[in-house]
Amino acid sequence: MTRADFLEQWRDYLQGSRRRSPHTVRAYLAAAARLLDVLEPEDWGAAARIDAASLRTQLAARRAKGIGNVSAARELSALKSFLAFAREQAGEPDASAPRLRGPRVKKGLPRPVTPDDAVNLAEEVTALASAEWIGARDRAVILLMYGAGLRIAEALSLTGQNAALGETLRVTGKGGKQRVVPILPIVRDAVADYVRQCPWPLSPDSALFRGARGGPLGQGAVQKAVAKVRGLLGLPDSATPHALRHSFATHLLGAGVDLRSLQELLGHASLGSTQIYTKVDAAVLLDTYRNAHPRERG
Repeated sequence: MTRADFLEQWRDYLQGSRRRSPHTVRAYLAAAARLLDVLEPEDWGAAARIDAASLRTQLAARRAKGIGNVSAARELSALKSFLAFAREQAGEPDASAPRLRGPRVKKGLPRPVTPDDAVNLAEEVTALASAEWIGARDRAVILLMYGAGLRIAEALSLTGQNAALGETLRVTGKGGKQRVVPILPIVRDAVADYVRQCPWPLSPDSALFRGARGGPLGQGAVQKAVAKVRGLLGLPDSATPHALRHSFATHLLGAGVDLRSLQELLGHASLGSTQIYTKVDAAVLLDTYRNAHPRERG
């Protein structure tokens, strides 16, 4: 088998059977390609025999090039998945990957923005856009992330059939998992305003949000618009488009929404991913206390 054969089958598996996101597919393919370039197995049987020592050597080489703990942990996860797939392809009775503990990664807390900052971001991108319809577009995308908790990829994957939003929206998230999220009137109105102004035809199967030249809107354009505005508003670099989803979660939790309901709204596969927002909520309360308490201020 050639290197290309390995990668083609690995890609088909990730995209088809596992339904991984394009970003994950690219990362996992790159990790597998680096391993194949070094070890050059002849077939899936040879790939299945790659052991923990080989993985350790591969990671050491990557660390020598300057990657940190987070990147190394992701690389190891990708390689373990690839080798588990190799064992399946080789017909091994045990399809588990070699055991190798990855570097410890301290999981940081999400950094939400305040409700006022989220609204200010949405309004400011409207004012600073190069065209009125582009401002309406960016405002709609931001409010979808903050008002409905969508990931940026989920918002940009909407099609023309979503142009007239109702009270709820069915969203396809990571791993092809679907969920239903409520749509607030302000979000619905923002999308409707963009649709009215958009100069490009929005067929049911085409992208709802368009770039300046009519193609599907890319994540980079949204990130660039938010980065420009947050500088003018004096917001930290952590005020990214994804922070708006964190804000959605944190503010709902603070308003009394239970964790199970929040898990469904966010589309998390496990409750553990949702529970981190309880720590965020506690941190926000502590910051509020420190800023408001007379002794803390004095």
